[in-house]
Amino acid sequence: MQFRQKALSKLQSPEELDLPVRFARPQGRLVLTVTAAVMAVACFWAVTGTVSSKLSAPGILTHAEGSYVLQSPVAGQVTAVLAEEGDMLSEGAPLLRVSTQQGNRAVRAVSAGRVTTLVAKIGAVVTTGADVATVERVGNVGDPLVAMLYVPGGSGAAVPVGASVDLTVQSVPTQQFGVLRGRVKAVGRAPQTRQQIAGFLGDSQLGEQFSEKGQPVAVMVQLDRSSGTKSGYAWSSAEGPPYAIESTTLVSGAVHLAAQRPVDWLLP
Repeated sequence: MQFRQKALSKLQSPEELDLPVRFARPQGRLVLTVTAAVMAVACFWAVTGTVSSKLSAPGILTHAEGSYVLQSPVAGQVTAVLAEEGDMLSEGAPLLRVSTQQGNRAVRAVSAGRVTTLVAKIGAVVTTGADVATVERVGNVGDPLVAMLYVPGGSGAAVPVGASVDLTVQSVPTQQFGVLRGRVKAVGRAPQTRQQIAGFLGDSQLGEQFSEKGQPVAVMVQLDRSSGTKSGYAWSSAEGPPYAIESTTLVSGAVHLAAQRPVDWLLP
């Protein structure tokens, strides 16, 4: 009997229009509101926001004119070494004295600079064209350093002049003193061979190291100067390391490329 009454009631009002309908629980409305807000923020960021990317590359601290390998123009025995590593030489200054069959001859600096590597020792026998020293081309002791980065050849075109660069210096603890600041000053027009890199840096091993993944493009980074640090350059930390940084120190650079929109919109 009870079942029959329910059946008759269902037939009289099959859609149950007289009963209240709950569209969503309070918890569901909260979730819906949060979802709508997140989607609105995401859409706004997609239209107005930008994404910055970085390009990492190995490099070295040096001077803008690079270095050269000094070779002996004569064959004989080294009888005197007239300079030490770190000494500044003027153009034409004698570095070695070599005893030859024609008498004592001097091996002189090709151009002014600082002796970074001295190969020849007293008593050593050298041949004509033998490497005896590496000299970094620098006019004055206080000339600023630059960083030479070697980016993959296919990425060179993406590096804009003026882009900011963060340099992790091998001899400086990053967690304690941060990174060195700089900006891109020049970008090479063509990839460089191992011989070209070695010729500029005066080191064949560096030429092999920087070209082991192919011919890279050289990027010169001008270091930001600062009078408030011991090194004379700007760091991400307030004071940087409590000592000067030396040329020929290896670095790793992160070039900040131009910001890009996350979404490219296609309009009719």
